[in-house]
Amino acid sequence: MDVDNLPEHELPGLLRAAALTAKEKLHQLTDAEKDELQHWLEQKTQHQEWYDSLRSGDGLSRLNTDYSKFTAAAQPALADFHRQHFPQPTPSRTTKILRASWIRYAAAVFLLLAVAWYFMPRQQPKLAQQPPKPIQQQILPGQEGAILTLADGSTIELDSVGNGVVAQQSGADLSVSNGQLRYKANGKSSAEETFNTLTTPKGRQYKIILPDGSAAWLNAASSIRFPTQFTQNARRVAISGEVYFEVAAMKKAGETLPFIVNADNRFEVEVLGTHFNINAYADEPVLNTTLLQGKVAVTAQRPEGRQKVVLKPGEQAAMALRGGEAGKMTVRPGDPGKVLAWKNGVFDFDDVGIEEVMRQLKRWYDIDVKYAAGVPKIEFVGKMTRDIPLEGLLIALEKSNVHFRLEGRTLIVLP
Repeated sequence: MDVDNLPEHELPGLLRAAALTAKEKLHQLTDAEKDELQHWLEQKTQHQEWYDSLRSGDGLSRLNTDYSKFTAAAQPALADFHRQHFPQPTPSRTTKILRASWIRYAAAVFLLLAVAWYFMPRQQPKLAQQPPKPIQQQILPGQEGAILTLADGSTIELDSVGNGVVAQQSGADLSVSNGQLRYKANGKSSAEETFNTLTTPKGRQYKIILPDGSAAWLNAASSIRFPTQFTQNARRVAISGEVYFEVAAMKKAGETLPFIVNADNRFEVEVLGTHFNINAYADEPVLNTTLLQGKVAVTAQRPEGRQKVVLKPGEQAAMALRGGEAGKMTVRPGDPGKVLAWKNGVFDFDDVGIEEVMRQLKRWYDIDVKYAAGVPKIEFVGKMTRDIPLEGLLIALEKSNVHFRLEGRTLIVLP
């Protein structure tokens, strides 16, 4: 594409073609849009050359780079576009890409979509006068939020509550501050334990400070059940899904109380003071406990008896859920960066198969996934922030020659 000599009057048409090309890559072009793109291609031979360039691997990204000075002039319009279409604040993150420039590619497409949206109604009024077509609902990324179930069964949706005390439970005041739930002793201790449960639906994650000062981060589609005050000789909590813990030391009568996590009734993790991550999603083929600091003992109950392994920092206990080795734990090196990518706002798809990628997308974007012709045998390479709409992420994934179609909130993986 000879962008240096591009006539100014061609720019709106080219930007519109770029937007349509992006939708074409996602198999989302309407019949009217297909006709519009075909009409543009037939206007000039050069349009076909530009289209071929846009369809190339990095054509959209290069167009965005070449026209950075032009798009800078459209910043007020772009800001207004994002206020209307991206109501949630999006933190700015820089993520190292290994062998795929995913973020740059996705960002280029969305910038081009925004610029085309801004300029086309003024440049082509006839198109603007056409009846509006149904628009595919944009699927935004997950955000902070959770549901708290109190001891009496009542619930509080933490997505919508403001900062301050939201409830009182036996022995604790419950307060929310900047998207974080904290339990603080109020001096009204009781010998009887009462329990609360914090649950993150799909598309949500949340942080909680437990009554002993320990911190827990819940990934999407996860839960933690815990007492409102720790009065027994061991601190026991139960989880499902994926939770990262930073456990605080707590003593009683001069003795440090152990902290014990029951993971979906499949195994237990016992610690004295440490940082670790448990992935116990029921739909994963392997459940993992990864230790970052300290020391933990992981115990699983098997038909032939209990199996206990002790982890050192950097090690991972992996328990298979299927096959002849189901229920057996093995110890292997862990990858803290990959394990904690979700907590740090990143998808780490390096050497990850498509089924694992789709399981992560299902939880974070709250979608269903179907395979049109079986599961493709392909592994992805690279990292990407979790704060972009699903459509942008799919454009990046399509660079691995996997194609998708969105139907409502169902993502169909095409052959």
